[in-house]
Amino acid sequence: MRPIALFQAVGLFLGLTNAAPSADVSVASRDLFKRAPTCNTPSNRACWSNGFDINTDYESSIPNTGNTRRYILDVTQTENWVGGDGQVKKLAMLFNGTFPGPTIRADWGDWIEVTVRNKLSCDGTSVHWHGIRMQRNSVNDGANGVTECPIAPGTSRTYRFRAEQYGTGWYHSHYSSQDGQGLDSSPGAAPAADNVLFNGTHVSSAGTGDYARVKLKVGKRHRLRLINPSVDISYTVSLVNHDMTVIATDFVPVNAFTAPSVLLTPGQRLDVTIDASKTPGNYWFNVTFSSSPCGSSRFAKPAAIFQYDSVAAGIPTIQGSAPTDTLCQDNNNFSPVVRRTVPSSAFKVNETNTIGVELVQKAWQNVPNRVYWNVHGHDMNVTWENPTLEYVANKDLTFPERYNIHTVDKKNGDWAFWLIENTSVLPHPMHLHGHDFYVLGHSTPPRTPSPPR
Repeated sequence: MRPIALFQAVGLFLGLTNAAPSADVSVASRDLFKRAPTCNTPSNRACWSNGFDINTDYESSIPNTGNTRRYILDVTQTENWVGGDGQVKKLAMLFNGTFPGPTIRADWGDWIEVTVRNKLSCDGTSVHWHGIRMQRNSVNDGANGVTECPIAPGTSRTYRFRAEQYGTGWYHSHYSSQDGQGLDSSPGAAPAADNVLFNGTHVSSAGTGDYARVKLKVGKRHRLRLINPSVDISYTVSLVNHDMTVIATDFVPVNAFTAPSVLLTPGQRLDVTIDASKTPGNYWFNVTFSSSPCGSSRFAKPAAIFQYDSVAAGIPTIQGSAPTDTLCQDNNNFSPVVRRTVPSSAFKVNETNTIGVELVQKAWQNVPNRVYWNVHGHDMNVTWENPTLEYVANKDLTFPERYNIHTVDKKNGDWAFWLIENTSVLPHPMHLHGHDFYVLGHSTPPRTPSPPR
């Protein structure tokens, strides 16, 4: 058995990754390793191949497969597009004409090449590979204005990176607000979603569309890849009468723990297993929202249907009880299988290592109260034609203040400690492009528990 990395496009909420790769995909041939005769069984997937297993430190040891997987993504736009819930969308931007876009599959250690062709009428674009480690390869991160110029209409670029970790990821446009098109008249908290889509489909309040349906094989354990690609909405998901066992989050395998529901914040991925051991039937897979301000939907009860393969398709009759309100708080049970040790430090909080995050309103062009997330007192306003990486390549470190650059003056191998404070009334996730970071604690006041997560 080989660990794999999978990526799905923006718009995918429940990532079962059952879409086929696009037709424009190739992979170099390679010899297959023989599977170990006894250590890999349906109840034990810890043993893989050729000296690699779940305890292998993927930061220092990666399989050399010799493979390059190649994909082509065409970025197009369609007006008056009929979505998976049967409702007309004024404008849709799509990968290869589908929503969600095609799945990118690779083995751990493969190289991945994705050619992105911009077929939009007027906008530039780029594609960010969310969660992928891009150390020594930031030019392929896909953050225009930072690591590259936008891909102009009618042109293309090829991204090349290695699957240095395994698990579930997603890709999305990183140009302006293409990953979350739409405007709302009221500044402040994020507006309620029109609907919640499961693998791109759902019913609507108008009666159009259909429920997404997932089949379970009686007596089998199923791996479910959950992705939340929303702009600013957190979801709690649960399967009626079934528990979920969490085995990985954000490309990091974790010591398994079981829960009746899990919280997914924007950009987060969770790999869970579900045992099809209950009375065969049709069960609701429910989405609920916190009472705190981290998202809501105009559709009252978003849900998909999980169907045992031994029964006919039907509408579930048991709604299930509401899961515990998370109050928008992250789960603290994550403990990595590959343990990390963060060195002791005489860390003292000061203005140079404290990053403040706040929500502010200010005028911009003809918009009097545009909402910004300020980081360290500034919102980031980059120039497309002069990305940050170009300054570095030209050995010019005199960045404009609006670029919001924070220099970490550390030699390779040293550590940087930061305190991140959210002073707004709204929760908001943060992620660091191209790297993993270690959470030492979160509370008021700051604390540093052990072990790091």
